[in-house]
Amino acid sequence: MTNQPDFEIKSTGKISKEFLDRNILTFNEAAVFIKELAYGRNQDKINLASVFTDNYGTCSTKHALLKKLADENNFGTIKLIVGIFKMNSKNTPEIALTLLEHKLYYIPEAHCYLKFEDKIIDLTKINSAPTDFLDELIEEIEILPEQITDYKINYHKNHLLTWLDKNKQISLSLNDLWKIREQCIQNLAKNTLS
Repeated sequence: MTNQPDFEIKSTGKISKEFLDRNILTFNEAAVFIKELAYGRNQDKINLASVFTDNYGTCSTKHALLKKLADENNFGTIKLIVGIFKMNSKNTPEIALTLLEHKLYYIPEAHCYLKFEDKIIDLTKINSAPTDFLDELIEEIEILPEQITDYKINYHKNHLLTWLDKNKQISLSLNDLWKIREQCIQNLAKNTLS
């Protein structure tokens, strides 16, 4: 893979061991392995090793897992990022009908990815690329792997509240909007899990 870091996996940490047990010996090999896994929501997001047992993951679990791998191998220059982007029918065709049904042009969505030397690395799906969301990126912050659960959800919901407040013509509650967003995520998983 181009434009991404590489190192040999030498740590005896839990995540490193999971990769080594699968004969995945470098970060580059780990990145390819993760990118080729199906997209789906893990039941146990706190246990990042669940990506291995489930054989799938989301943008959050896949990238947090790789960040943890980098940290275990003292490769701290890889950053875990959560960005808010305008998820619409153009950059996410799987959600077009759901947006249309609710008369929304887009929904602000929290998306996790990695950054290395200011280059975005998106390994969510086999065909994922930063160009999928970069033009629609609103803001981004660095987080820790442990922050992909409650912290990320609260950050996302706070952004949605602000967005709803600025867009009074959208007569939805946060709860309504979150349900629509959840339907969009289900649409994505349905189209990529086999």
